[in-house]
Amino acid sequence: MSENTLRKPVTLRRLQEMSRAGEKIAMLTCYDASFARALDEAGVDVLLVGDSLGMVVQGHPSTLPVSMEDMEYHTRCVARGTNSAWIIADMPFGSYQESIDEAVHNATRLMKAGAHMVKLEGGGWTAPCVRALVERGIPVCAHLGFTPQSVHALGGYRIQGREDAAAGTMRRQAQEIADAGAGMLVIELTPAALAREITAALSIPVIGIGAGSGCSGQVLVLHDMLGLTRGKQPRFVRNFAEAGLSSTHSVDAAVRLYVSEVKSGRFPDDALHGY
Repeated sequence: MSENTLRKPVTLRRLQEMSRAGEKIAMLTCYDASFARALDEAGVDVLLVGDSLGMVVQGHPSTLPVSMEDMEYHTRCVARGTNSAWIIADMPFGSYQESIDEAVHNATRLMKAGAHMVKLEGGGWTAPCVRALVERGIPVCAHLGFTPQSVHALGGYRIQGREDAAAGTMRRQAQEIADAGAGMLVIELTPAALAREITAALSIPVIGIGAGSGCSGQVLVLHDMLGLTRGKQPRFVRNFAEAGLSSTHSVDAAVRLYVSEVKSGRFPDDALHGY
């Protein structure tokens, strides 16, 4: 039995303690019980049941078609396979945009399915929604920078926050969301210097994806880091199934390498941004 099988359950307080102590947080997406068990035993701190399943599991060109029923199903699967890791479930497109009542209802469904926290995208207008969820005992992870559910509005997969005005807006929204009670924040496709600045300014863990090494931790899509995704990959993605494994090409070895590289600060490379 892996020593990580016996580790204490990862809690939000533990993640916040890690962030304050400078211990990097390793997060990966996960969509089923078998991978949940493997990632948990390999020492991954946080499993994100991402709406990225729409692309890597269902074959859609974006996350937009993913339904609440899809997210509930995959959250239940991941929860059944998880012993210790903290589980975050994405709120899919259309599940929280219409009203706060709708957001509370759908977040409750994901918590009942086994999530420990829900994640929603966007800043500004989302702060009241975050506050309402937190007041009802539902932990929230926010998501700024490039937000995949807004891919069409943002003009495709592009780095966000390069211009001074956009960077200022992101700083303000990050603080507003933290003040509203968000327990974590994901920043995607953002200049490394801006992500580092936001991380230093907030008292909550900030997880980066394509946002440099200055965040509290990192997240990648599982299929990307295992080299299973075909076609052109973002520059910040690294194939851990090939990197440094010599004769031991296994999922377990790849995930353990990912955890080690994140914890040590060797991943990501600040020079690699964008698509």
